[in-house]
Amino acid sequence: MINLQVCSFNYILNLLFILIIFLPTTYGDCTCDDAGNTNSNNSTTLKYKLGSIASILVAGAAGVCIPLLGKKFQALRPEKDSFFIIKAFAAGVILATGFIHVLPDAFTNLTSPCLNNNPWGIFPFTGFFAMVSSIGTLMVDAYATSYYNRLHFNKQVFGNEEANNEHADHIHVHTHATHGHAHGSATPSEGMNLPELTRHRIIAQVLELGIVFHSVIIGVDLGASKNVATIRPLLVALSFHQFFEGMGLGGCIAQAKFKSRSTAIMSIFFSLTTPVGIAIGIGVSSTYKDNSPTALIVEGTFNALAAGILIYMALVDLLAEDFMNPRVQKNVKIQLGTNVSLLLGAGCMSVLAKWA
Repeated sequence: MINLQVCSFNYILNLLFILIIFLPTTYGDCTCDDAGNTNSNNSTTLKYKLGSIASILVAGAAGVCIPLLGKKFQALRPEKDSFFIIKAFAAGVILATGFIHVLPDAFTNLTSPCLNNNPWGIFPFTGFFAMVSSIGTLMVDAYATSYYNRLHFNKQVFGNEEANNEHADHIHVHTHATHGHAHGSATPSEGMNLPELTRHRIIAQVLELGIVFHSVIIGVDLGASKNVATIRPLLVALSFHQFFEGMGLGGCIAQAKFKSRSTAIMSIFFSLTTPVGIAIGIGVSSTYKDNSPTALIVEGTFNALAAGILIYMALVDLLAEDFMNPRVQKNVKIQLGTNVSLLLGAGCMSVLAKWA
């Protein structure tokens, strides 16, 4: 399980590095008017940008930490029925993020008149990239789950055989020590079986991967903007956006029952992605043009990929799994609560699309 966490973090960091490499170089030769960068005032815009870094950082950290407080608040514990309602709200937020915020941005970028009609105007690349990322997420989800389940099974079989051989030699004390070692590294947390725990951990890490794509890009867009009238509403809207998105990710992290160090790393990583994107945008604002062909292609591609991941994770790994859970199916009150909570989460996030 440690290898799973290390590989996932390295993968996310590598993708973030790719974004950092590509986005600062997306200044271009497009002749489209740069209408979004009018009415600029460097000192005023910088003040709002720095304020947005602090605001979004605090909002994201608060959102991701709320579901992690289950040890102090009984209602936030994953084994409680109320957790299904909280998680449904978070899943609605993530679903609306994919459909309402990320996917339309990808369509706008990849169908821009600043791009050549061939091939961008004759093939629906946005839907294609979203479909590919959804299928890829399914494959990664299935392969990673089966791989770590087989790995644990082989270790368990090997541990049992070793324990039986030592019992045959009448080495009682050493046998129990070996048996404990064989199972201790993968002991399920609080009664959760290992396959289920493994799946929750994969879900949390893949979900964070999709969120990272989106968060860095919106941060760069805000940081590179030179229009005060654009930055001011984005500051508020993106703060709420990161808060709700953090609640969704935090619920998955809480259910995955990572160790404290891994939980802290994932939470901090999420909280920093958009502020880091804003800082990158500020640094490249003098050369960055969001309507250059390179910028449109890079942002549109990553937005489409992120949308596919978020939509798949929300529908398959979060909503379908919980709504079909026997505890939900047998309790009409929980069913009603989760449906209402889902609509509220999706509705709140959809309203924010008016500003961000």
